[in-house]
Amino acid sequence: MSSKPPKVLDSLRVRVRRLQFIVGMGFLSLVVGSVLTVSLTVRLSERVQGMQVEPLRVLIAIVLEHLWVLGVLPVMCYGAARILELRPLSTSLGAAFSGQLFVFALSFVRDGFEGLWAGWFYTSLRVIAFSAGVFLSHRAVVRGRAAAAQGAAKAQKQAEERKAEYMEFLKDAERGAEKSAQREAERAAAAASVGGAAVASAPAVESTAPAMGATVEPAAPSAASPEAPAETKAPTAEG
Repeated sequence: MSSKPPKVLDSLRVRVRRLQFIVGMGFLSLVVGSVLTVSLTVRLSERVQGMQVEPLRVLIAIVLEHLWVLGVLPVMCYGAARILELRPLSTSLGAAFSGQLFVFALSFVRDGFEGLWAGWFYTSLRVIAFSAGVFLSHRAVVRGRAAAAQGAAKAQKQAEERKAEYMEFLKDAERGAEKSAQREAERAAAAASVGGAAVASAPAVESTAPAMGATVEPAAPSAASPEAPAETKAPTAEG
């Protein structure tokens, strides 16, 4: 029972943060879109006023007015979906309605209720442009999630390939270590066999050699030896 409240609070925090992110994305897209709209309106005002076709001018005005939801918001949704796990419908609707609420608030503060209603034709075009922006944002989130999944699959595939390369390199290293150990063992065995043969031949050599430290006595001279000194006779009485 004690583990349930933290899980509920964690899920609630995640939802609140996601809602804040969606609302912030809608407001940011409105700000960026408004800056772009003002810049394009200043550059295209002379050309638009010189057009003789009225529906075309109205269409350009509607597009410039809803540039934040037709162009800026889909781009932001696509970029955010590449990083975060966003739901297409809730993200597109939440961000679009957040920005539109700011637009309504500004129009109401500036023109009152007249700024919220501009006739059936112009209001219908506004609704169509807003709906098109929501659709584009929805598709942007779907494509962003698909691109993120594809990138994750590609990264996983590359990781598996690198893992296979590392495993093959490790196997080669183990094989090299085994061969080196086998060579060392063969060298040790050869050295041991040579040492054993030297030890086996050592007693035979030592038996023929005189013992170290033994003195060799000279042989006694024989009687027949010419080198033996002559015996001196004792002098007689006569002599």
